[in-house]
Amino acid sequence: MKRKIVIKVCAPCDGCRAKALEVAARADGRVISLAITGDDRDKLEVVGVGVDVTRLVICLRKKVCYAEILLVEEVKEEKEEEKKEPECKPCYWPPYWCPPPEDPTCKPCYPPYSYAPPPPAVVVCDEPSACSIM
Repeated sequence: MKRKIVIKVCAPCDGCRAKALEVAARADGRVISLAITGDDRDKLEVVGVGVDVTRLVICLRKKVCYAEILLVEEVKEEKEEEKKEPECKPCYWPPYWCPPPEDPTCKPCYPPYSYAPPPPAVVVCDEPSACSIM
């Protein structure tokens, strides 16, 4: 499950913010996205799967500076509505005999063709072999 974690980080300079991003990127689990947000650029937003929040905060406190957890929430995956193409009725006549499709997205119908594979090539050689070991 995807989780969105927002951590308040005391990072006064850009170097501290970069280090906080680096520590978060190396966190256990699969980190999907990282961002520094907030008016004062003091919030670290991490979206990931299986990210251990407590370990991340402990690592940030050890390597960067003070950090506290503000928000941990499940991210609902946005399901794109599946656009189903309208089903065209198969027509096995030449395209000019087919009635016009009701839906303009339907393609003209063509008869199903099947092609037989080519016959295997056989090479016959009547000359005696030059090999005397056989």
